[in-house]
Amino acid sequence: MPTSDFLHEATQRGFVFQCTDAEALDACLHAGPIAGYIGFDCTADSLHVGSLVQIMLLRLMQRHGHRPVVLMGGGTTRIGDPSGRDESRQLLTDAQIAANMEGIRRVFEPFIRFGDGREAGGVSDAVTANNADWLDRLGYIDLLREIGPHFTINRMLTFDSVRLRLDREQPLTFLEFNYMILQSYDFRELHRRLNVVLQMGGSDQWGNIVAGADLVRRTEGRTVFGLTTPLIATASGAKMGKTAQGAVWLTADRLSPYEYWQFWRNTEDADVGRFLRLFTDLPLDAIARLEALGGAELNEAKKTLATEATALAHGQAAAQQAAETARRTFEQGEAAETLPGITVRVEQLAAGIPAFRLLVEAGLAASNGEARRLIRGGGARVNDAAIADEARLITSEDLIGGSIKLSAGRKQHRLVHAG
Repeated sequence: MPTSDFLHEATQRGFVFQCTDAEALDACLHAGPIAGYIGFDCTADSLHVGSLVQIMLLRLMQRHGHRPVVLMGGGTTRIGDPSGRDESRQLLTDAQIAANMEGIRRVFEPFIRFGDGREAGGVSDAVTANNADWLDRLGYIDLLREIGPHFTINRMLTFDSVRLRLDREQPLTFLEFNYMILQSYDFRELHRRLNVVLQMGGSDQWGNIVAGADLVRRTEGRTVFGLTTPLIATASGAKMGKTAQGAVWLTADRLSPYEYWQFWRNTEDADVGRFLRLFTDLPLDAIARLEALGGAELNEAKKTLATEATALAHGQAAAQQAAETARRTFEQGEAAETLPGITVRVEQLAAGIPAFRLLVEAGLAASNGEARRLIRGGGARVNDAAIADEARLITSEDLIGGSIKLSAGRKQHRLVHAG
């Protein structure tokens, strides 16, 4: 078991899957503060829960006095990382990448303390970097001459990000094949600019990370380290961060704090302790007590998980409001005014809207077919009364205090407002 504070706690909380040299990294961490980075490509204007393990690892690093570096992939997003994908990503324009980058920057602000990168600002102040700053200036031939000799096609073909695509007979473009070289170049550039000695990422990034550490060793004569986290799935095998309604986004304009709270509240029983360790700052002994709860008491642990995780992403006030909304909705049966909702025109309600269509518009079903199946299965309700007929119309007569409570199952609710 590592003895440096950061690596010890990261291991205990379940963040560590692979490390290039855990013993040497542990010694390096004992010697003083280090800088470590994780890269995030700018393929959307927010990040979702699938990236939260990486964000929490950067947060933990900072809590133990080390410097997190958030690398924005302004350059590599123009290529697309083939890791873990069966097909090529759609190429984005420079304007789209810039807009996405700005949105992603805001995701980190609740989790990590940023500074200006100078020692006077604190050695653990996080900094951001954009790999377009150096990748955009590279001459292709110059890059191949300097970096290319340190990579062999034989070895690159052994890495999962390449081999799996080929095994499945899915196309892998030469553009994507260069991604490993550019990510390795990022590690060397951050080592030169910010003395970064640790690259972290998900386990699907292992090949890219090892290649980067090897490039720094070969060209700089320095030892640097790589560390990966496990890919997180639920106890039932579902991919973390995916729901029937889509991705669980980390920004309020993509997903309301209440819906975010509900995502964590609906955690499977077997995942509660693991998720408390990964996604909250609660002390490990407190988590052990919560994890030991059983039966109905385990629901209190889930509420703690939901409130703590929501507070990190959206602030304490939003988390408490979400918890109170849930209490009033589920424990008192009220249509709390802070439930997420939609607004429909008064004249639409007067004419009547098919219930299945309104379920889709409210985000409670992904398609008309899914909404119809929900109704047939008895899982759709209006104002807490089951919708028995697929042909049921929702009208202005269903309004109670200016809104209609629409539900899918016992845990998903929306308010439909007339406007």
